[in-house]
Parts: sequence; structure tokens; C-alpha cells
Amino acid sequence: MAETEGNPWRRFLALPNESRTKTLVMAFLVAAVCALMVSGATVLLRPIQAANRAAEEQARIEALVRGIPGMADLLQQSGGTLSTVVIDLEDGRAAQDVTPATLNAALADTGNWTALEAGTDLAGLGQRPDYAQIFLLRQGDDISLVLLPMTGKGYGGRIDAILAIEGDMNTIAGIAITNHSETPGLGGRIEDSSWQSAFPGTQLYDDGGELRFNVARGEASTDYQVDGITGATRTTRGISNMVRFWLGPEGYGPLIAAIQRGEF
Repeated sequence: MAETEGNPWRRFLALPNESRTKTLVMAFLVAAVCALMVSGATVLLRPIQAANRAAEEQARIEALVRGIPGMADLLQQSGGTLSTVVIDLEDGRAAQDVTPATLNAALADTGNWTALEAGTDLAGLGQRPDYAQIFLLRQGDDISLVLLPMTGKGYGGRIDAILAIEGDMNTIAGIAITNHSETPGLGGRIEDSSWQSAFPGTQLYDDGGELRFNVARGEASTDYQVDGITGATRTTRGISNMVRFWLGPEGYGPLIAAIQRGEF
């Protein structure tokens, strides 16, 4: 009896089960133990959860890009690991506060758009977003392919495309037209694989770094041209201007320079 009276824990356990003090203390102890177990499990499982999230994101990215007509074969030929990043177009670097998950919300804010002056608005956009999501294919530490979404104005309205550029940032690997409103049988031929097949291997810049790419009025006559489409002059001019705008200083120009400097 003396041992029980001298030991606080034994005195506590000796209290009747109906005791409010005993009930509250036991509830607190059980809650504390459970909290410690949950915290421990969280710490132990965090690396696994992070790996699972990364795997899910990678699968989502690959499904998104491979769903674009013509891109699945291109990715298979290039090999490597596909990733995505949101670019701040002004400086060509990864955005600090905008991610693929928050990009749409960011672009819903009119403050995240830049008005374009008539002299620089080759694509006929009026304004361009300050952020864009791009895709990178890597082999080890080297970039083997860059996928650049772009938008321009054709004869019938907006044209959306993804231009694939090889790791040298000077050679077109392919193009995919993802949306357009051009006339079937004329400008609508921009979605035909037979026309798009002329893009791979086309050069973008000359030895002096000047952007030379354009869509010819007829057959291509230089390494910087692709064939035009007969009867669809305004559509093919729209494609040419779209590519030239987005590869220029108002578009992905700063990003291309950063990649060439080895900053990605």
C-alpha cells in the first residue's frame, strides 16, 4: 500500500474507472500516442508519397503529349525522359510562383498578359500570356527535344500548334497542329501529315543567329523553308508568322538562349 501511495502513476491507475480525471488523462495519452504514430508514419511514408506523385505527374505528362497527333512516334524516336515546366516568357526561366497545376488560374488574371505592339505582333495575337508550359525530353543531362506550344492567326481564325525542336535548338523535329478553323481542302491541309512531314530537318537560324525560318509561297528553296500550300497563302503565311513570332524575343527567344547557354 505504501508503494502505491508513493508512486504517482500507481496512484493514478488505482483511481476508479469512473473518475473524470482518469478518463481525461487516458484520453489525452491515447491521443498523444496516436498523434506520434501518425507523425511517424507521415515521415516514413513521405518519400514514397513524393515518388508516387512524381510518377503520376510523369504519366499525366506523357499521356498529354502522346495524345497529340504525330508526337508519339517523335518521342519514341528521340528517347529520353519527358518533363514539363512553366516558363516566364520575359526572361526565359522557370516561373517561380506558377506551376502546371496553377497555370490556368494564373492566366485567368489579366495582369499576367502582355499587350503587343503592332510592329512586333507577327502572329496577330494582340496580347500574349506571360507564362507558357513547355515540355522537355532529356537523355541523361542533355536535352534531346523541346516541345513549344504556340498560337497564331490564320485565314479562318486561331491556329494552335506544338513545334518540336531538337536539342541543338536550331533544327525542327516536327510540328503538330492541335486546333484550327481553316478551309477544308485548302488551308485545312495544314493538319495533313503529308504537309507536316516537310518540317523535320528544317533549320531555324543562320550562322549569324538570325531567324530565317519561313513557309515558302511554292516549293521550299532553302534549308530554312518548308513548302507552301497552293491556294492557302494566308494560312501558310499565318503559320510562318506564328513560328517566327514565338521563336523571337517576345516569345520563346529568351528561353532558347537560356537552353543554348546550358541553363536548363
